[in-house]
Amino acid sequence: MQFQNFQAEAFGDLQRLVDSLFTGRDAVERLDVVVQAELVDLDADLIEVVNLLPPGRYSRQRLCDQLNSALAAHGWGATYGTVE
Repeated sequence: MQFQNFQAEAFGDLQRLVDSLFTGRDAVERLDVVVQAELVDLDADLIEVVNLLPPGRYSRQRLCDQLNSALAAHGWGATYGTVE
């Protein structure tokens, strides 16, 4: 039996969130990420990923590493896309 990767309707939404957070900024606070994720009404699975972020201030690279790590741990990279 062969399985195909499933892409959720929300595929790429996390990338759009990251892009919007770093427009004109070098770093963001965890709270900024959580609030913005809720404001744009991210999929419940993606809200779960965002809520896994430890407290702190994030550069774009550090935020992407944390989010991609959580996506990989859940096995959702192909479903929702990774971020850069």
